[in-house]
Amino acid sequence: MIDISKIRSDFPILSRKVYGKPLVYLDNAATTQKPKCVVDKIEKMYFTLNANIHRGVHYLSQQATEAHEAARITIQKFIGAKSSNEIIFTRGTTESINLVASTYCREFCKPNDEIIVSAMEHHSNIVPWQLQEDITGVKLQVIPINDRQELIVEEFKKKINVRTKLVSITHVSNALGTLNDVNEIIKIAHAHGIPVLIDAAQSVQHMPIDVQKMDCDFLVFSGHKAYGPTGMGVLYGKEEWLNKLPPYHGGGEMISSVSFEKTTFNELPFKFEAGTPDFVGSSALATALDYISNIGLDNIARYEQELLEYATEQLLTIDGLKIYGTSPHKNSVVSFLINDIHHYDMGMMLDKMGIAVRTGHHCAQPLMDIMKVEGTVRASFSFYNTKEEVDSLVAGIKRVVSMF
Repeated sequence: MIDISKIRSDFPILSRKVYGKPLVYLDNAATTQKPKCVVDKIEKMYFTLNANIHRGVHYLSQQATEAHEAARITIQKFIGAKSSNEIIFTRGTTESINLVASTYCREFCKPNDEIIVSAMEHHSNIVPWQLQEDITGVKLQVIPINDRQELIVEEFKKKINVRTKLVSITHVSNALGTLNDVNEIIKIAHAHGIPVLIDAAQSVQHMPIDVQKMDCDFLVFSGHKAYGPTGMGVLYGKEEWLNKLPPYHGGGEMISSVSFEKTTFNELPFKFEAGTPDFVGSSALATALDYISNIGLDNIARYEQELLEYATEQLLTIDGLKIYGTSPHKNSVVSFLINDIHHYDMGMMLDKMGIAVRTGHHCAQPLMDIMKVEGTVRASFSFYNTKEEVDSLVAGIKRVVSMF
């Protein structure tokens, strides 16, 4: 069970006011707020364990190294990876995808090979592959969506051919909340010997994930969307794939030996972690994941689903409101427009009431083009949100509508 009053007390920012109104924070798909324990961990690391890791023989360096590698193990267990060597620290989902796109295409792709993505991808799962179009000559193939903004799996099957080299797909759409059946997509791709990357930026904080059961080849997510610090992300890769990929960045830490004639590279996971890592961020992310693990991902999933269903029901009582993303399989996001009220105007006016929502294309411009809209208003939920906050959102929207 979710003890909402206890949880909200762990997030000091939720008690502040905006324009004299209690903050109603419904922009969790963009970034989540941080529990006090995460901020305390950052402070503790800087005040008591701040020293560069892996290369130091002194006490602080050894302690900081142990904290960083313990965080790697925490993340390994959180997503069910086989080995901590399969956990690569990055700056976020975007860098994780860029790492795979750059190294995979360099090693395995030739001109006119194909990468399959979906119509509902975030720009971070489109642009890195387009960069590889210019560099290696690969081509993007796009899985279309139906009128409920769900992937058309039968069309996905038709796109697979001898030139298909990798499938890169979002688990949950940041713009729609649509929950994709990634298990089925992975099964289909693997039947053709094609590896799959899963963008879990909008799922890993909302539901239990086990990468071994899922059998994905790569999975990526960001710390700041999972109650952890900004600038910290994770790339999971099956060890067999990570061993095949070349290094992404060059520098210290990722080497075994360096001479002016030749460099040999370090073993996993360090081969992909050039330079001084964010050992403070990794420790804080591990603290965040421990925090949500203690609440229970199953508990979080049930509560947030209840909140989403309540919000959807209440929003649909507003005349002229249209929801984008109407799949019965959704997660924590509701995007909408009302009559001819511009999404930006709606967001700005809700903000004056202390209600934080996201407006615009949500870094999914191709999806907006398909839906023939410029953008939407997006409310996205966390386990610290309440039905009372949903009521405030609905009341705020009605007030804006009355003004127009």
